[in-house]
Amino acid sequence: MIVVENLHKHFGGFHAVDGASLQIEKGTITGLIGPNGAGKTTLFNVIAGVLPPTSGRVTMDGEDITGLPPHELFGKGLLRTFQIAHEFHSMTVRENLMMVPAGQTGETLWNTWFGRKRIADEERALRAKADEVLEFLTISHLADEKAGNMSGGQKKLLELGRTMMVDAKIVFLDEVGAGVNRTLLMTIGDTILQLNKERGYTFVVIEHDMDFIGKICGPVICMAEGKKLAEGSLEEIKSNEQVIEAYLGTGLKNKDKVGA
Repeated sequence: MIVVENLHKHFGGFHAVDGASLQIEKGTITGLIGPNGAGKTTLFNVIAGVLPPTSGRVTMDGEDITGLPPHELFGKGLLRTFQIAHEFHSMTVRENLMMVPAGQTGETLWNTWFGRKRIADEERALRAKADEVLEFLTISHLADEKAGNMSGGQKKLLELGRTMMVDAKIVFLDEVGAGVNRTLLMTIGDTILQLNKERGYTFVVIEHDMDFIGKICGPVICMAEGKKLAEGSLEEIKSNEQVIEAYLGTGLKNKDKVGA
């Protein structure tokens, strides 16, 4: 589904992504792990159009999407969430969901004058869809709450809800567990699995919690120094000598500490 070929992203003399090549298969939940500074988030940002690549190529379903801006990729079904949730804190949870779909009738001045019935019909449909999403996420009780009052974990659920308001094909999740308590993290994991199985979403997940990676991910890719270092099941990754060296700078004698 996504093919990354010899991707580079340089910041002056620093090579944050340094010739990374990898593939994300449709219908998978792929874990992306690696030590701090490995280039994981920068790779996400380049794929999702937040940052332009220095060189290299990204394709989605065979189409070259290298360097396309986020709004164009959004229209193609490629979405990206952030380690720190980007909610509109003064709007309600429901309103945060309703504003996601692009090209709404009420966005133009002409339509606000002459298309009021169409706008009203559209808003009713968006409200119904938002309420359906909130019920799916089991946070219907927060519909009228200001999004800024939600907990960190609830905001992560809201970000998943945004992907459900459009026809998402692949979602890049950056440290979904950051600032989230253990119970809610498992709820988020269950939601990701459900979206994958029932709605066909493909996910790529950056996460340091190996228990969470083990719960939801099939293939796992490990990055180090801006490149793909290894790929396989979590158990294969955890027993890979190169991965252990990247995390610990030591040999196999400490391999049980990887992901701890």
